[in-house]
Amino acid sequence: MQENEPRPHPFPEQPLPPWRRAVIKVGSSLLTDGRGNLGGHNAAALAALIARFRDQGREVLLVSSGAVAAGRGLVARRRGSLVQRQALASLGQTPMLALWQDLVEQPVAQVLLSHDDLRNRRRYLNAQATLQELLRTGALPIVNENDTVAIDELKLGDNDNLAAAVATLVAADVLLIATDIHGLYSGHPVRDPDARPLPLVEAITPEVMGMAGGAGRLGTGGMATKLEAASKAAAAGIDTALFCGHDARSLDALGNNRLLGTLIPAHGPRLLARKLWLRHQPASPHRVQIDDGACHALAARGASLLPGGVTGVEGDFSCRAVVDLVSQAGRRIGRGLVQYHATDLQRIAGRHSQEIEDVLGFHNGSTVIRRDDLVLLDQAAATPH
Repeated sequence: MQENEPRPHPFPEQPLPPWRRAVIKVGSSLLTDGRGNLGGHNAAALAALIARFRDQGREVLLVSSGAVAAGRGLVARRRGSLVQRQALASLGQTPMLALWQDLVEQPVAQVLLSHDDLRNRRRYLNAQATLQELLRTGALPIVNENDTVAIDELKLGDNDNLAAAVATLVAADVLLIATDIHGLYSGHPVRDPDARPLPLVEAITPEVMGMAGGAGRLGTGGMATKLEAASKAAAAGIDTALFCGHDARSLDALGNNRLLGTLIPAHGPRLLARKLWLRHQPASPHRVQIDDGACHALAARGASLLPGGVTGVEGDFSCRAVVDLVSQAGRRIGRGLVQYHATDLQRIAGRHSQEIEDVLGFHNGSTVIRRDDLVLLDQAAATPH
């Protein structure tokens, strides 16, 4: 190799599936200078890519980290208690938005989403309509979790999974996750000399998850959360691409509809809108335990959940609340909208559907959760061995 010849890229170039609407997720490590202050170099290159996409007639939404880090840089404090993190997020939102507005010609629009915005169906649809209208106006929506008011037990957790939820919310074609490495490797690319690049990951298996490392120094999510997000997007019919956000060759390739990184393709058809909403709900504190027979009926036959399959109820929830379904082994297998209040469900658990009215004195239907209001989260766990 000649002295001035560029080193070969570790990932082979591959075509990116055709797309019209994308969600781009940018983490804190790409937007800070290493001392907690916002840095514009990587953001400028990403902004130029966004402008290139716009010139191609495409739509982009941005999920941008950096607010907490920027706030910490302003007041020279480390991340501490929840209240301190909330204050830092509030301080840092303005400079983070200003950074992007200085770099793009289109107007930027801040959208802060909370756990409840994704859990409540009416608020979910309202957020969906707002984002779609912003895209119609030509704005660049910049989405983040509403850290200023979120409490730990009701936090969405990380911006990778938030980006997957946003991609589902707006029916994006692709989720583009900018990282500080070139893509997914079979091991840690620095510590493991045998680590090899993985340009294509057909499915997020436990083995693949085992290849993911921990979180970065400034961010809240490492490769594991990116793979979780890709798995959710894939189930919603959305392709995911992992690429290096500070590598000029990777950014130029994306502008030409090529990828130097890892592609996690969508699998299966897009789910119905209600099922997509259910799939991307945050974990529910309300749980309904079901027996192996019910697990098999849900997984193998796509059946509704009947009261006879219910073995336990946790939490105080109302009719039409979102509940998680767990197996006898305690594994979360699905999620759905329940037809009965928690106390009523406890009374009819294990009984035949024909007994519901005799026990309760009323009848909300023969099912606990209708199949149209239910989505499986773990097909393997739902299949007894």
